[in-house]
Amino acid sequence: MGHSLVNAKAMSVKIFPLFLEGPVRYMKTIQDDSDKLSDLYDRVIESGLRDKELSMYFLSASLKGQSYDMGRQIAFAPGWLENQSIWMHMSYKYYLQLIRGKLYDQFFAEMKGGGILPFMEPDVYGRSLMECSSFIASSAFPDDSIVGKGFLARLSGSTAEFMDIWKLMFIGPEMFYINDSGDLEMQFVPALPSWLFEDSESDGDPMFDHEGNHIVKFKLFASVPVTYHNPGGGNLYGVNPKSYKVVMKDGKKVAIDGPTIPTETATTIRRMKDVTSVDAYF
Repeated sequence: MGHSLVNAKAMSVKIFPLFLEGPVRYMKTIQDDSDKLSDLYDRVIESGLRDKELSMYFLSASLKGQSYDMGRQIAFAPGWLENQSIWMHMSYKYYLQLIRGKLYDQFFAEMKGGGILPFMEPDVYGRSLMECSSFIASSAFPDDSIVGKGFLARLSGSTAEFMDIWKLMFIGPEMFYINDSGDLEMQFVPALPSWLFEDSESDGDPMFDHEGNHIVKFKLFASVPVTYHNPGGGNLYGVNPKSYKVVMKDGKKVAIDGPTIPTETATTIRRMKDVTSVDAYF
């Protein structure tokens, strides 16, 4: 109040280096356009945001030559903390958008290629592969001996993204929903690669049911065992089961022919207490 105004006579625009947050936010707006998503994915790889040595993604492209007006990230050495490191939370946000956008091949290539725990190299990462870090020193860091190591292990935001990724992989985007009649129904629409059923590169043995179909198992609500039966063990990318079998604690078996679980059984599963197991057949 009471101060004179200043009218700017000219302005100049400077372009900052790319930050991974930009593509992540844009991906949220084009989730239904697989062509745009795929094109953006390819462009990010060639944009300077890809750490090709670690097969991961920088928080930002190189900040070399930027002034301190840009902010505190300039105070850090390249590859450390907010200056071109691998910021796990932001990387996981990026990976989450890949699987949300149904870029399954790209997502699982990133996962198995070492960008997502637990597929990182443990000797390089330097800590348990069950433990997220705040950031990973990238290949831009001048000390090669710590490149790839995780620092500031904590329950970071990447943990929340990982849980969303797990849900999309094993359950799907919408397990319970209201049908056109206004009733509750249930469905599984997983996104699982064939190598989770049988992997020639792994020392683990595949699991089969009594009919010789490949299976994987998980626990729904941490208490209800769910088994996916997958003849041939191929990719299950965004497909519904053909049928279900739900076993109740009183011994009753409910057979369901079709891709969705109807209201009465869906409600029982949601309440958890009366259900022993769920089998889904693809």
